[in-house]
Amino acid sequence: MDLLEYQAKELFSEMGIPVLPSQKIDNPREIKALQIPYPVALKSQVRAGGRGKAGGVRFVENTIDAIAAARTIFNLPILGEYPQVVLAEAKYNAERELYLAVVMDYASQRPVLLGSIEGGMDLEAVRAQMQTVVVDQEFSPFYARRLMLKMGLQGALIQSVSAVVEKMYQLFVLKDLDLVEINPLGVSSTGDLMALDGKVTANDAALGRHPNLALFGAKTNLQSPETGVSLLELKPLERDGNISILCNGEGLGMAIADLLAAAGSKPAHCLILDWEGSSYLPPAVRREQLERGLERVVQDKGMKVLLINIVAADSDQERPLGLEIAEVLAANYQRQLRELGVSAATDLRELKRVADREQRPHPRRHQMPERLYPQLVLRLLGENSDRLQEQLVGMPVHWVSDLNEAIAQAVSLAKKSPARN
Repeated sequence: MDLLEYQAKELFSEMGIPVLPSQKIDNPREIKALQIPYPVALKSQVRAGGRGKAGGVRFVENTIDAIAAARTIFNLPILGEYPQVVLAEAKYNAERELYLAVVMDYASQRPVLLGSIEGGMDLEAVRAQMQTVVVDQEFSPFYARRLMLKMGLQGALIQSVSAVVEKMYQLFVLKDLDLVEINPLGVSSTGDLMALDGKVTANDAALGRHPNLALFGAKTNLQSPETGVSLLELKPLERDGNISILCNGEGLGMAIADLLAAAGSKPAHCLILDWEGSSYLPPAVRREQLERGLERVVQDKGMKVLLINIVAADSDQERPLGLEIAEVLAANYQRQLRELGVSAATDLRELKRVADREQRPHPRRHQMPERLYPQLVLRLLGENSDRLQEQLVGMPVHWVSDLNEAIAQAVSLAKKSPARN
């Protein structure tokens, strides 16, 4: 399981490896609350390499440019992967860059220290200068210093970089990792060190001993299907699509996307839930993942309709899937209202009362809720519909029982609904 850069740096910070001040951004609106002084680097948080060359790392000087850059990065796939998070980080002026890593060599069944006096995006240059030291006995600082000498470092750098390698090895052993990598390790003109980028690969078989690493994967959909930790997967479909899909099953989701396309529509996203596979996750984590996925879909202003198709047999459970989805949708809807300054109003009459009290123009029916929130087409089988309707009262919901009806309703609404604000 590969962690994202911001997660790797959280582990680095715990071990005392120097990292820059940073802030995790879940959507471009959060840029306005950025606590890091400009200039900053905005970095796409994906597992794929080559982010810089692909345009996934951008330096900005002010809030306006940062918002525009964040929007671009969130919508930029890198080797087919869209980021769920962007990392905002202070800019650092490095005089030189090094490469360091600790990796498990399964052929020799030994950890190996790697180091290169060339670090950064030019991987050919990194590999050309790569030095290795096999840890064939109990680890001691001797191994780190030996790597420094093989790399050709001199003076105070031998001690300071050795100390970073020792902490990397401690993290490697403490968390049962397969890889700890810093590329690059920035060296300032005064000899200060900074981990400018990092990669950590956890051993899937050891996740049971490290629940915090498992939660890292669960929160960002990084876990492989075999481990069952991931709750949802967001599949981008058509960039200019206006209907999104939420369902519990990849086959079901792709079938619905095909039906929508056959009906003359363009599906935008498909949010696929793996409820059974992640049933042992804490409820708070499941809810956070669902909120994150729905927020990513709902914030797409080009999306007019959210088609939800859940087939469940859990109506007797205390926390059925449909109820959790309804609660998250209701909370998301109320948050959108609050951001518009309309308190917690849930219907047109209440909106008009608020408008009278605050001396605003009356909202018109075609403006609310169509211009505020996507239309919801819900088909929930095996659920207690009365409980769900209580949660979604006042929202733009269209209840259907047949899949063909759901497809027709979604396509019709997408055609006649106005553009969202």
